[in-house]
Amino acid sequence: MRSTSINGLKIIKAYEGLKLSAYLCPAKVATIGYGSTRYPDGRKVLMGEKLVNEAMATQLLLATLEPFESVVNKSLPNLNQYQFDALVSLCYNIGGSAFGRSTLVRKAKVNANDPSIADEFMRWNKAGGKVLQGLTNRRAAEAKLYFTPCKV
Repeated sequence: MRSTSINGLKIIKAYEGLKLSAYLCPAKVATIGYGSTRYPDGRKVLMGEKLVNEAMATQLLLATLEPFESVVNKSLPNLNQYQFDALVSLCYNIGGSAFGRSTLVRKAKVNANDPSIADEFMRWNKAGGKVLQGLTNRRAAEAKLYFTPCKV
């Protein structure tokens, strides 16, 4: 099973940001580290919890990414590494169910190099029905990574 490379981790870390103390994300869900809402054992993050340091947050992120990597691996097994990394970042942010139902996935299953996939990334730039500049920037970075020519 493929896992997220440093390129995908950079995007996730940059746009999730690092918070060592639990906080409420825009969707009002308790979150910690680099956007983790649950621990690897399935427990939800609770307000008041703290992580010791950045290394601990990175370890939590890597463990938290596994189910999202699995969703992308199962949905689209023939992606290059850049495509995979971009889609794991998207899936991590919007959730596996929304990702699986997306037009982006449907298009990528037909032709992973379809240029209209870039537009599909940009459809996921809202929270609570409002366009958020941070999400717009993240989707642009994900689309750019997705369409980066992969060196073999």
